[in-house]
Amino acid sequence: MVVYTAADDVLVLLRRQPPDFWQSVTGSLRWDETDPLAAARRELREETGLGDEAEIVACGVINRFPILPAWRHRYAPNVTENVEHVFRALLPERGLITLNPAEHSEYQWLPRAAAAAKVASWTNQDAILALP
Repeated sequence: MVVYTAADDVLVLLRRQPPDFWQSVTGSLRWDETDPLAAARRELREETGLGDEAEIVACGVINRFPILPAWRHRYAPNVTENVEHVFRALLPERGLITLNPAEHSEYQWLPRAAAAAKVASWTNQDAILALP
């Protein structure tokens, strides 16, 4: 999920592992979850501390891609492809971000082009550049 402001600042997060891996808010459905939007709301709260002040919108984009070897351990042995639902969350201005220290070590608010250049995933780059 791409979190951005009315002034076109985009939030990017630095993962603890692998090194130098910047991304937007990400996550997976839990075993008991079936609604990607509900999972996106949960992940936003877990990773940034943001809650109802952010309106989450489904972008109507679903990406499918092979799971990289570094992430395979997070999935069942027979799962080789990831299905990614793209969301965006508009904030009126930069909000206070409370990182989950188990997942991320720092964050930055960047202009859209700089944020797209910083993130590691091509699907994340596309989502940032496609913001309204």
